[in-house]
Amino acid sequence: MGSTAVELCASIEAAMREGRLAPGARLPTVRGLSQRCGVSPATVASAYRSLRERGLLVAQGRRGTRVSPRPPLYTRGAPTVPGHVRNLADGNPDPALLPRLRRALHSLDPAQRLYAEDLALAELLQLAKRGLAGDGIPANALAVTSGALDGIERVLAAHLRRGDRVAVEDPAFSGVVDLLSGLGLVPEPVALDDSGPLPDALDKALRSGVQALIVTPRAQNPMGSALDPRRVRELRAVLRSFPDALVIEDDHAGPVAGAPARTLCDASRLRWAVVRSVSKSLGPDLRLAILSGDSATVARVEGRQLLGIRWVSHILQRVVVALWSERGMSARLRRAEHIYTKRRNVLLDALAKHGIAAHGRSGLNIWVPVPEEVKVVSALMDAGWAVAAGERYRIASAPAIRITISTLEPAEARRLAADLSAALEPAGRTHAA
Repeated sequence: MGSTAVELCASIEAAMREGRLAPGARLPTVRGLSQRCGVSPATVASAYRSLRERGLLVAQGRRGTRVSPRPPLYTRGAPTVPGHVRNLADGNPDPALLPRLRRALHSLDPAQRLYAEDLALAELLQLAKRGLAGDGIPANALAVTSGALDGIERVLAAHLRRGDRVAVEDPAFSGVVDLLSGLGLVPEPVALDDSGPLPDALDKALRSGVQALIVTPRAQNPMGSALDPRRVRELRAVLRSFPDALVIEDDHAGPVAGAPARTLCDASRLRWAVVRSVSKSLGPDLRLAILSGDSATVARVEGRQLLGIRWVSHILQRVVVALWSERGMSARLRRAEHIYTKRRNVLLDALAKHGIAAHGRSGLNIWVPVPEEVKVVSALMDAGWAVAAGERYRIASAPAIRITISTLEPAEARRLAADLSAALEPAGRTHAA
């Protein structure tokens, strides 16, 4: 494996890349690997520390040092869902409810765009500003990023440094937790219910010294939480005592979330950003999000873009402008939102008839507490359903599974509920917290 920390890092990374070390796999102890390789424990500890700082490894106390659940590294052998199994694990929108791109693509201006032109199209910013303002979100400073996670990453990088602590919902979208790990930031779990983060839990996290908060105002993934007016008031009251804390809102589902837009941010806050992606409403492949924030944050984000990608493709921006301007688009998005809401509620009702409590106030997923994730996921796979184990989304919260409802028809929902009831029967059913 090598005799230096750099060589050990390279060997471990190669094993991950080639599939010999799978996500979640446990590595030898520092002493064990040092004896095996004939190097000092300090050399192994240095290699492990370097890989942890890059987000490839995680230290889990008595569980030892393990490969990250989703390391920031392309790896072979990603699990696939068998063709005969219904995939309710991927978190994708329903392709049938996404707008067709043909008309928008035919309307594009074929002129090439060159360096030194504006980063964002004026038409796109104008439409975005109108939509954000209609939802009560300040929109005096806007940027365009390559999706929600890109926007979140750029805002975090603009203000925080390795080792800083960030309050996140628990359970949280795995991509956010993995991103924090990859940036060398430390996630601090904040418990939530169907209305969003609990005020007392957020207050405790902020008092402990976290520098930032990432919150999903609606369609929270995986739990489906959505802020309501009362919770907004309570959380704003907490945040007023911490004016320097950075607040980032991930509005990834936008107009198809199944809940009204609400925000914890206002123009008086020192550091804030709202990131609204088009991935769930218009399609993930468009890779575009609108970022609204305080002027300093937006300026830093755009300044960093100029050092790298420079701008999000104007072709993609023009496609989004064409789609947002298309006649009947608002009605189409409302229809998609209505269908997602119906599918979500049908499954929740079907589960309730079997005495199974679940969360899913908004969004494309529901969250079902279970006694043991692996057994339930395996039993459902045997019954022809692929669902996501909750471990990758949880930090300190209890076991659960995530079920994507975006394509689930009513008849399927009833069968799934019956199969889940059968899977839970031997161990006894669980109840929502």
